[in-house]
Amino acid sequence: MFIVGLTGGLATGKSTVLSIFRENGIAVIDADDIAKKVLEPGTVAWKEVKEYFGDEVISDDGKVNRLVLGNIVFNDKDKRMKLNAITHPRIQSAMMRMAFSYFFSGHRYIVMEVPLLFETGKMLRFMHKIITVVCDMDQQISRLCERNDFSEIVATTRIKCQIPLEEKVAKSDFVIDNSGDISSTRQQTESIIRLLRRSKFTWYFRAIMLISSLSFLFGIANIAYKFFCKK
Repeated sequence: MFIVGLTGGLATGKSTVLSIFRENGIAVIDADDIAKKVLEPGTVAWKEVKEYFGDEVISDDGKVNRLVLGNIVFNDKDKRMKLNAITHPRIQSAMMRMAFSYFFSGHRYIVMEVPLLFETGKMLRFMHKIITVVCDMDQQISRLCERNDFSEIVATTRIKCQIPLEEKVAKSDFVIDNSGDISSTRQQTESIIRLLRRSKFTWYFRAIMLISSLSFLFGIANIAYKFFCKK
């Protein structure tokens, strides 16, 4: 099995693309969903966030108020780094556990959505291919303002906290332009799916694993044969 990394910028449409992969029967891992689970009330990460950032980031229902927390960390680099130190290792561990589960279930490949794939660099070595979802910056700002009720200044500031899309595109194997309508995005995504399905990497990997396993078993059998022959 190989892993395809899906990334992009804020509000470029990563979730839309991920849903298209899911609709086509591809196993997917959503970093945002895992991040929510990592910060569920009572977890170690939740306790550390509450202790460091205070009760102001905890809603009445006990959950972390991600909007309030976001406003804090996006305006303070040190606090943003602290939040990342608390959450990222746990998110990455959970994602890799899911990846192993899919591997043992027999999937040829999975799509792993990692918003900060290039920013952190921690997961890059696991990616066989990388897809970056892009759109016009004006669209990013508009979508972010509409989705989170941000001002244009706040939306622009948050977008600029990430690596520019141009740099991500230069380091990617595939690019999906989500500036148009959903049908265009779907067409681009399904075109990539067809290419990935034709990939021979899985068969090379399985052949190597089979040869390695046979070599190991042959070695064990050889040792056993010598041992019992001496007897």
